[in-house]
Amino acid sequence: MINTEDFIKRLETILDYYSISASVFADQIGVQRSGLSHLLSGRNKPSLDFVMRITDNYPEVDLYWLLHGKGSFPKGEAKHENENIAQPTPSPSTVNEAKNNFEDLFSVPENKSEEVEINQQEVTEKLIEETKESATEIASIPVAHNHSEVEQVVIFYKDGTFKHYKPKA
Repeated sequence: MINTEDFIKRLETILDYYSISASVFADQIGVQRSGLSHLLSGRNKPSLDFVMRITDNYPEVDLYWLLHGKGSFPKGEAKHENENIAQPTPSPSTVNEAKNNFEDLFSVPENKSEEVEINQQEVTEKLIEETKESATEIASIPVAHNHSEVEQVVIFYKDGTFKHYKPKA
């Protein structure tokens, strides 16, 4: 069985080794940033798919080392006290990409937040227009003239929502 705390430490070792943020790492291995965040916080345990994505995208990560902490990282590097073994360095493009894309797991690119604001405004405007149309349709419904006063009008929408109207006193 895998010790999740030790797995997280090894995952952090990989991030430190490549000098990349968790968000860049998540993007590179093709997982949701929130999923990686939950894993790093200890909330979730690593899935087989997650582990395989790491070893597929980072061939120098030894599967046995990642899962059990036995072996070496990077792959094939023996830990000898008296030998100076050069560690492979990340390619310049990886380092530059990591520096240029450094952001936390929860940041939203500026153009995305503008898009969300525009969509919220569009939705609000559409909802107001639909409500006006509904009110117009209700006003055109013939009412039997029995001299009763309308107490309230409730409009039920197909999506399960409703709008409640009461006449002004």
